[in-house]
Order: sequence, then C-alpha cells, then structure tokens
Amino acid sequence: MSALKFIQVTDVHLISGGRRLYGVSPERRLHAAIDSINQEHGDADFVVFTGDLVHWHDAESYAIFADAIKRLPMPALLMLGNHDDPLALAKAVPDVPVDENGFLQFAHETPAGRCLFLDTRKAGTDAGEYCEKRLAWLNRELDESDGPLILFMHHPPMKLEMKGMDIIALLNDEAFFDVIEPHVPRIRHLFFGHVHRPIFGNWRGISFSCMRGLNHQLALDLKAPETSVPGSFEPPAYSVVLADTDQIVVHMHEFMDRSPRFDLVTPAGQDPRDYSLNMRHGDWDRMT
Repeated sequence: MSALKFIQVTDVHLISGGRRLYGVSPERRLHAAIDSINQEHGDADFVVFTGDLVHWHDAESYAIFADAIKRLPMPALLMLGNHDDPLALAKAVPDVPVDENGFLQFAHETPAGRCLFLDTRKAGTDAGEYCEKRLAWLNRELDESDGPLILFMHHPPMKLEMKGMDIIALLNDEAFFDVIEPHVPRIRHLFFGHVHRPIFGNWRGISFSCMRGLNHQLALDLKAPETSVPGSFEPPAYSVVLADTDQIVVHMHEFMDRSPRFDLVTPAGQDPRDYSLNMRHGDWDRMT
C-alpha cells in the first residue's frame, strides 16, 4: 500500500438556497463527490479542497459546505480561492488553521513529505498574490525541514497558455519562485485549482497537476482572447493521489461517469470481435 493516499477536490462554487450555477447544482455535485469518496476511497488519509469552496462567499453557503463535509470520515483540509472570504469561512469552520498574520496557510506532516498549504487569495480580484508576509511564512516553513515537500495552492504560479486565465493566475510568480528555488530539488509535486481543467506538467523542475472543478469547467481553447473564459460541462472530477518514497501518482476520477464498465480481457472461448460488438447496445449505443 502507498504511504499516503489523499483526495484533491477543487472549485466547488457552492451556492445556497438550492440554486443552480450555470444551470447546474453545485450542492448536489458536492454531495455526489462525497458519496463517491466515502464509497470508493474511504481509506484516504485526508481530502484537500483547494479553494473556491463557495461562489458568492456568503455565510449561508459556507454553512451548507461545512455541514456537507461532516459526512467525510477523514479530515477535510480547506484552502481559500478567489471566490472565498476568510472571515465567513472561519465562522462556519471555527478550527480552520491560520498563520500569525491571519492567512489561511499551514503545514501537515505525512509519510510522503511535508505538505504546505498556501493562501494565494488577493482581496478584490480574481487573480492571486503571495505578499511579503506570506513569503516570509513560507520561507520559514521551508527552512524548518530538509525532507521532501508537497505544495498546495489555489492559483497556478505559471502561465498555462490560456489567456483568460493566465491574467488571473499568481501575479507575483517571480517573487514566489525566488523563495522556493533553493528547495526545488526536494519539492515533489505542486497541486493547484482555479483553472477547472485537468492539466499536468513541469514548471522549472517542479511537477504539477490541476483538476476539474465540481460544477463547471474551462473549455480547452488555446486561441480564446484574454477577454474570454470559455466554459463547458465536461464531467466533474477529483484527484486520487497515491504517494510513497519513490513516486507520486495522480489519478483523475470522473466520479459521475455512468458509462458501462466491463473487463477488457475477452472471456475464454469468445471471439473478441463479437465481445466488443456486444458491448455497444442500448443506452450506451445512443451515447457513442
């Protein structure tokens, strides 16, 4: 078994009153994700929500969110996104951890490395920032250990060639990198949200991943101008992360997918051509 298993959920965008967002219910999708986690990954060590917990940062939405995550059997680690309000969240979840300056960021020790959860929210804008006070906190946390590190943040610190999102990424990315640069060899992975897409890559020697949101997604359109953020209803997903001393594996789980499942190993005595044809019928045939 892996030394560490955790779930990353991002960009819930919960709204109160049973209302829909872009025609979809974020509350129902949150509960569907929790059902899936409980049924399929109840052995996870924790679930991290990497920001945009609610959409309008109102008290009622945070109360609904706080009540929903009580259904999880493992700890829920909460982070802020550009749609969040730290004071409203703290009222709904009083034990949410903050640093000495009131920013919602903290460290969590695991067998796979020291996890650092960063607060990249910048009030009044959808873009992110990492100010001098937060940089000082991070610098101290990095210096307190010499072992492996795993970083979590809401805003990506790099350009993803999606213009409408790149202008609201982490604004002071160079200052951020200056602090983490001496530690890059031991940073095992960087997890973030905000972009509502499954994106994987390497930034200045650091492997990274992003995941779809629960409600709505960002369509893959690399030609869209800065003034456009093209949306889509690609299936919601969360990450299932398995980590040990040798590797970190990130699985994307489209937990609401209802397409048929079957064994790709052909039953003995059956022609594989007939077997594949037999799978294409009924509702599934109408989906293809």
